[in-house]
Amino acid sequence: MHFAKGDVPARPLKLPRRVALAGLAAPFVPRMARAADIVWRVGHSAPTEFPLHVRLLEAAATVATKSEGKMAIEIHPNSELGSLVGVMAQTRAGTIDGVPLSNQLLSANLAVAALPMVGFAFGGYDQLWRAMDGDLGQFLRDQVQQRVGLVPMNRVWDFGFRQITTTRKPINTAADIDGLRLRVPPEAEFIKLFQALNALPLAMPLSSMDQAIKDHVIDGQESVLGLVKAASLPDTQSHCALTNHVWDGQWICISPPSWMKLPAKLKDIVAAAFDESGLHQRQDTASGDVSLRTDLEAAGMTFNSIDPKTFREVLRKSGYYAALKTKMGEENWAILEKYSGRLA
Repeated sequence: MHFAKGDVPARPLKLPRRVALAGLAAPFVPRMARAADIVWRVGHSAPTEFPLHVRLLEAAATVATKSEGKMAIEIHPNSELGSLVGVMAQTRAGTIDGVPLSNQLLSANLAVAALPMVGFAFGGYDQLWRAMDGDLGQFLRDQVQQRVGLVPMNRVWDFGFRQITTTRKPINTAADIDGLRLRVPPEAEFIKLFQALNALPLAMPLSSMDQAIKDHVIDGQESVLGLVKAASLPDTQSHCALTNHVWDGQWICISPPSWMKLPAKLKDIVAAAFDESGLHQRQDTASGDVSLRTDLEAAGMTFNSIDPKTFREVLRKSGYYAALKTKMGEENWAILEKYSGRLA
């Protein structure tokens, strides 16, 4: 699961039992590391209960087994090795071997990394995975390697689509969001998206949101479903529109010096392990969203799907897509539209 910088959940999310059990592989990595010829360190910011960490442990265990103990990967959660920005810098410098990086974080150094995050570009996962496992993903991997100086694995990991919850009325079409006061994280791309939709986005920390809803300062908010549950939003928000308006994921990025030192056989083992565990993590997110929706419905929240065409039309007329097309470059934009359909 992925939260924007302004989205800090109140507590870790409870994982399905079959996912949590994968954490039993955790002690395996340090034991193997003592005897391994090659030891890597991979750092990330997620808690140990999150699928990101669990599946990274799974990948590390696979590498240890298939390399017959010749290689071990130590997974450091909870920002043990520093902030993501710091770990990214250390990975580029070669002092840390790997780090999962979101498209959002990469976009600070590589504008085209934000292509998968364009508002209402993808209606759902079928369309998204065709793009990210196809030409769009290949283009982004090439750009990360050439311009950021990191080696990304083939499969991007999933951190979820974002949805909209409201207090008084459901969101079905773009007209329903006109003038709506929505809490959004402070990142500019979220603010610009909702301004283009004629909403009134209000950037505020998550800690202030509950009182803002109770005081009728805001009418709703947008986030991933995990945050909706973690923040106990069904207590104050009645409706959830499954808008899928923004998606983000994370690339497992490896330091070039670390990658170059690996023999070809170990490169194949490492890449296959991260990619296989990435597919498992995608499944975790999908099953987790089903469980989250069930829990939220039991708490009294109602869900509805939306017609993305009306939202796209407003964004098209507002110039939102045209501005992004100019920023990303026409040829790069065409790779996105190959999967999303016409946007600008």
